[in-house]
Amino acid sequence: MKKIKILMETGFWATYEIEDPFELIRVFFTYCTVEGYKNTLNEMMLYVYKAEVCKKDRPGEVFDFHTAVRSFIRAGYLLTFKAKKWRVKKAPEEWQVMSQASLTKEEYENPFLVFAKAFECKTPEAYDFFLNEIVHVSLSPYREEFNYDLFTPYIYLVKMLDAAQVMSERGVKKIRKKVPRNSG
Repeated sequence: MKKIKILMETGFWATYEIEDPFELIRVFFTYCTVEGYKNTLNEMMLYVYKAEVCKKDRPGEVFDFHTAVRSFIRAGYLLTFKAKKWRVKKAPEEWQVMSQASLTKEEYENPFLVFAKAFECKTPEAYDFFLNEIVHVSLSPYREEFNYDLFTPYIYLVKMLDAAQVMSERGVKKIRKKVPRNSG
């Protein structure tokens, strides 16, 4: 089987190239919190429909967000190939629904499902387009009309952020193949 090689382009925001998607998630959440990413994303989505500029006093934050989240999306796509060999450590017996955030109970227990669903719905290129579009339009002082869906990638990006946060909090472990015992 041919190994999938996708550059995550982390050099700008992480200061070095990261090849492992699990390491990228760890560094991604040390760069900014999940709440910070979601707040910036929500603010940008609001400005997509306004004739005002998002973060007018600090537009560089939007650029930083773009570069980090673009790498995150690429890492998320790579995680879809890791789901068969890796597992997120078991969820606690009881948890508060708030810790689930946007995830269903099933997705909270197995965050890899979120990435699989997200990339079944949209391609990595479609998420790139979404990200580029919301950055472009939220930094524009003009109001634009859209003939394409910005909400589906937005919803899945929020879910991917929440799933990655769960992975980061609980950790991951490699699935060991069970060696069949000889019965004899």
